[in-house]
Amino acid sequence: MSEPHDAVSRETPSREGSEAVSRETASADDGVTPSAGSVSRETGPIDDYETPIAREAAQAVHVLNVRQEHWPRPDRTRVLTVANQKGGVGKTTTAVNIAAALALHGLRVVLIDLDPQGNASTALGVEHGVGTPSIYDVLLGGRPLSEVAHPTEFAPTLRCVPATLDLAGADIELTSQVAREYRLQRALIDFLAEDAERNLDYVLIDCPPSLGLLTLNALVAAREVLLPIQCEYYALEGLAQLLKTVELVTSHLNPDLVVTTVLLTMYDSRTRLADQVADEVRRHFGSLVIESVIPRNVRVSEAPGYGQTVMTYDAGSRGAIGYLRAARELAERGRTVTPVHPAE
Repeated sequence: MSEPHDAVSRETPSREGSEAVSRETASADDGVTPSAGSVSRETGPIDDYETPIAREAAQAVHVLNVRQEHWPRPDRTRVLTVANQKGGVGKTTTAVNIAAALALHGLRVVLIDLDPQGNASTALGVEHGVGTPSIYDVLLGGRPLSEVAHPTEFAPTLRCVPATLDLAGADIELTSQVAREYRLQRALIDFLAEDAERNLDYVLIDCPPSLGLLTLNALVAAREVLLPIQCEYYALEGLAQLLKTVELVTSHLNPDLVVTTVLLTMYDSRTRLADQVADEVRRHFGSLVIESVIPRNVRVSEAPGYGQTVMTYDAGSRGAIGYLRAARELAERGRTVTPVHPAE
């Protein structure tokens, strides 16, 4: 007669076990964050949670910055162009998620959508239908950037300058314009002067997948280039042409421009090719490469469909954590930006 009772006893969790689970769940709900002593402040203690739910909750707390941690501010406004003439390498995804992560951690950010597709505007939930005041009006109508910069709902310190379909013909329209390569640079200089009271920290420029006049304007306006590279073989083939373009711009149009950051995207740990590409990129670019890599993650692809970045769509996902770590390293590097030239 004692056997059924013993079976029930074995299946029923002990009081100590229940209290442990309760304590763990409470910790996640209360916003317990990893200690400041961990390498990236997002890595160590998160992995110590015993249940997937607790771990996901802790990750979400970090990404959404529930504790209002502030990342270091740069000495002056950093203007970064996110460029790569190859399509599908994660330029727009990188631009919007890095911008969102920086803004969620107390930094003042403006993202300029220079791609006629307007995907960055979509991801940030900013209206960009035909007729909306946009970057097109800045480049070809002389409109101030301050008049077309729209605030985002999820981060009060993040603004977006949208792109509309009008921008699709801008390359042709700019051809006949005087000082066509300097249109964005001049508008940005005026904008930073007007916006001096806000102490803007970052300007990120999302480029189209080409090396036309729009991308050229972005390179002339920026001080740094953030280069996203997909962890696949084809992604390496166009790098030489892009780096040559950057060199030409530095020589003739913008001597302050330098590649300061390389980010590996769409990393698939299941394939040997991804490791080979990552090793090759690190060998060539050295310390320019961000330590964190962005994994392939379906949540990253789903987020724009809801007018969100992955940081707010699924803050506990691997994609959100990857971009959070990358953005933090970018911010840490911003303390002192020292140009490092890739190995020959």
